[in-house]
Amino acid sequence: MNGSDAGVPYTAFAQLLESQTLDAEAAARFRAIMVREGADETTLLQLGGQAPARWFREVYPNLDADQATHLGHAFADQAQLTSFGPLSLPLISAGSVAEVMELLTYLPLITTAVSTRFHPNDDGLAVGLTGQTGDPDLDCLVVTYCGSALLRLIRMLAGDVSTVRLHTSWPAPASTTQHEDALGRHLVFNAPMTFLYVPTEVLNEVCRFSDPVAYRHAIADLSKSLEHRIGPASYATKVRLSIEEGPGLKTCQSVANELSISTSTLKRRLLNEGTTFREILESSLLERASLKLLDRSLSVSEIAVELGFSDLTNFSHAFKRWTGQSPSQFRQECLRW
Repeated sequence: MNGSDAGVPYTAFAQLLESQTLDAEAAARFRAIMVREGADETTLLQLGGQAPARWFREVYPNLDADQATHLGHAFADQAQLTSFGPLSLPLISAGSVAEVMELLTYLPLITTAVSTRFHPNDDGLAVGLTGQTGDPDLDCLVVTYCGSALLRLIRMLAGDVSTVRLHTSWPAPASTTQHEDALGRHLVFNAPMTFLYVPTEVLNEVCRFSDPVAYRHAIADLSKSLEHRIGPASYATKVRLSIEEGPGLKTCQSVANELSISTSTLKRRLLNEGTTFREILESSLLERASLKLLDRSLSVSEIAVELGFSDLTNFSHAFKRWTGQSPSQFRQECLRW
């Protein structure tokens, strides 16, 4: 086993393995893999408490987006308040849904399979969810699990979450399960990006087991652990942070200057990480544009200016190229959600 494998929280995986959600054949395959790789509980905990996501590809060799969506929702239905290792205590003691969402900052402590990005606005909080497994269908599985598990946990802690939505960038499955029918009003498919949106009124909901002292101490411990865990940032991360700092559209040259390297060196290092400056720039612009369009206090023209476009026309053309919709059409659909 490789400790750097993108994985899912071991406690959540162990609970899944003991549940009735997996059929007997799938459970047997998982256990056979664990024996083959010497992956007992002690070993997994030493490797950061993660069960490698690649195991799911081995157990489900024909996995596609439809099956991944079904499995993600079904697995999330097994999520408990005790499923997430060092995040479990602060999760249980959180005083509000906003504090629950804050815990996503510390997600790298229990999984490297999903990364998050926070986008607050006047109406609520959008959390972008991105799979990091290197396999699009596995990404679909782990992101669906993460978003659906969050919905379940918020419901456990605060009750009604009828206005919370999980938006996914892939199409709806050809068929739905009973569980997905129940989740129906919470799911939006074919979105420009994948994110969980929590309105302000839900963020302010008080949680059932609030314990401010326990939460504060747990957060302090998590902060220390995260600081110790995270190594040097990748160049892709550095570029994205630079692009999102300050006004205006940045160029590869301007970002390279900020990083004190040549443009050719920056391009080469990004290629070594499997990406390009243009891909990072357009991904960042699409994500920020989509989420700003959810904020009805901003006009489309104001969003264009904030993102650094010279005029509304250029912004509209770019957004339509990315999504097939104009910004106004996208916003109109948002209002129906």
